[in-house]
Amino acid sequence: MTQRLIALFVKDYENIADLKVRERYGFLSSTVGATCNLILFGIKFILGTISGSIAITADAFNNLSDVGSCIVTLLGFKMASKPADRDHPFGHGRVEYLSGLVIALLILLVGTEFIQNSVDKILHPSPVEFSLPVLIGLLASILVKLWMNRFNLTLSKKINSASLAATAADSLSDVMATTVTLISVIASRFTTLPIDGVMGLVVSVMIFKAGYEVAKDTLTPLLGTKPDPNLVGEIKHMILQYDGIIGVHDLIIHDYGPGRTFVTAHAEVPMTNDMMYSHDVIDNAEREIGKELNLNIVIHMDPVQTNCAQTNRVRMAVVEKVKEIDPRFSIHDFRMVSGITHSNLIFDVVVPIEYGKEDSEIQKEVENKLTELDSSYLGVITIDRDYT
Repeated sequence: MTQRLIALFVKDYENIADLKVRERYGFLSSTVGATCNLILFGIKFILGTISGSIAITADAFNNLSDVGSCIVTLLGFKMASKPADRDHPFGHGRVEYLSGLVIALLILLVGTEFIQNSVDKILHPSPVEFSLPVLIGLLASILVKLWMNRFNLTLSKKINSASLAATAADSLSDVMATTVTLISVIASRFTTLPIDGVMGLVVSVMIFKAGYEVAKDTLTPLLGTKPDPNLVGEIKHMILQYDGIIGVHDLIIHDYGPGRTFVTAHAEVPMTNDMMYSHDVIDNAEREIGKELNLNIVIHMDPVQTNCAQTNRVRMAVVEKVKEIDPRFSIHDFRMVSGITHSNLIFDVVVPIEYGKEDSEIQKEVENKLTELDSSYLGVITIDRDYT
């Protein structure tokens, strides 16, 4: 059914790199979600009123808040599809993350309100009417929300959307919330204890937790998160396939929203190669990799010496010494300038981003390791942090 809806309402649905296609996916998700949640709100509100259950009423207004979330999602996709302009040269893609954050705030507001109402119901309990229509209505709601979870999960995977993934997660939390509500309604038939208020409190806490998780998931890309290791590996692998490129380092990936990924990297080429040929290879790599992976990539060319036996021997010795400090360390752009009294070893050391020591401390440790190799070695060292 999901695939039929996609084919029916999303024109050119396979072309997910097109921002207008992404907008249509968002419109489909929002329209289906708003329709389902409005129906569920109406059913649960009536059932909650008839039965006098605060848990069902809380669940109903949770569905109503989901209608607002669908509208926010739709507006988010609409704004995110706007092209780049003078004030926003990287586009408006991160608006999609902001829409997810607004959804989280709406969920948190609903959860907070019904925590208060549930506590009041525990302190001042009132009877809950059990009936077959209530039971059927809640079971139907669970089935609808399970389908909505799968529906939005499928859409989110197709276009790699954090906003739709948040919507899918919200639907799953609704399933759990309605299941707890169903338990409270059944339990109320066998006891006079304030089960309804307690279960209403449980539902409210679950709603609050769902809001927190959605907020965390949407804030992470806004603050800047570690890039997908699979994407990092694929970019490095693709660059190294080009003739004459023997190493890749200083890879940095910037995410400005879905479909707006900017990449910079340094590619090592033998200094004996014709520079115009190497430059041409780099140009081809930028154009072809960017097109295949749907990203903007700039590659800096680093000529390195590869045909000097002494330089290669010293470089391998330096690699071993650097790894004695930490096995995760690596070096690149190694050059050796020999002199009568001393030799300058010029290279960069790559250390993990979370490594606790200051760059100056690391530099001093590396210099000490060079002295262990040969007292005439002087290091000209640059410390790089690994952003991948």
